[in-house]
Amino acid sequence: MIKNIVFDMGNVLTEYEPDLVCAHFIKNDAMKRRINQTVFISPEWVLLDMGVISEEAALKRILSRLDSEEERDLAALCFEQWHLYNMHPKAGMDKVVRELKERGFGLYVCSNASLRLPACSGRVIPEAQLFDGMLFSAQVKCMKPQKEMYGHLFSMFRLKPEECFFVDDWDLNIEGAAACGMRGYCFEDGNVEKLRQVLAKL
Repeated sequence: MIKNIVFDMGNVLTEYEPDLVCAHFIKNDAMKRRINQTVFISPEWVLLDMGVISEEAALKRILSRLDSEEERDLAALCFEQWHLYNMHPKAGMDKVVRELKERGFGLYVCSNASLRLPACSGRVIPEAQLFDGMLFSAQVKCMKPQKEMYGHLFSMFRLKPEECFFVDDWDLNIEGAAACGMRGYCFEDGNVEKLRQVLAKL
């Protein structure tokens, strides 16, 4: 019997578009692309999600790959303020969350995300106050689809895998959860109404 619904955050509960902060601060298209790739499509970004590098160290490494003072200044600005622009609640997910809570499900977040996320999760996750717990990868220094990430979720919140249902937008994360005993649904298409129909059958 399913008692708990576990959600990924980016592109499930929230929309995540890494170029929005760059578009806000940078007008030159070539520079915008360069900084977006250098900051957000970088080894350091993965290391931040894993919690194994500080923001200061990550930014220093990122800036070392840029050539001009202007690029470095804009990259630093985008890095410092990305959480204010790149994420916002996914339309319709607030209703999904409320419906599940009204049905008596426990609600949890399990997301690959840096240590900055706990501070801003209440602003970007729809109906954040209804969740019973949130786990971000940097807090435990491992990531989905590693089995250790799901193990931390279960032990931290005293959950039984077979009583949980996982919603994520990446099939590898769903497969990783299934290997740990938690079945789920791949939300790759972002269709909220289709997701509601799946959850209604639980």
